[in-house]
Amino acid sequence: MKIEHFAFQVEEPADVAAWYVEHFGFTVKRSADAPVPVRFLADETGDVMIEIYNNPAVETPDYASMDPLILHLAFICNDIEGAIERLMDAGANLLTMDATPHGDTLAMLRDPWGLAIQLCHRAAPMV
Repeated sequence: MKIEHFAFQVEEPADVAAWYVEHFGFTVKRSADAPVPVRFLADETGDVMIEIYNNPAVETPDYASMDPLILHLAFICNDIEGAIERLMDAGANLLTMDATPHGDTLAMLRDPWGLAIQLCHRAAPMV
């Protein structure tokens, strides 16, 4: 089996999706506002998608109060410092930036809605 998408229940799907399209280069694969607002976004490869939606039948998690190690969206990034600056200018907040014993550099941020984002520069690429 192959993963199709990972979904995030958010309060403002159109705004969140637009932010990821603008700042991460996602493309909208499917968009609807009924019966619930939803945006399916594909990364630059077209092989990985996230779903950004709001279903009033369930609560929206308080992502900002969650430890980012519990849930985060991770991206391969070759220029972490440049990406951090660009994302902070767009409303993200930097939480941590660390080097691992394997020689990786990892930065954890929150998007403007509190979702945790990890930027990964791997010493030895894993994907």
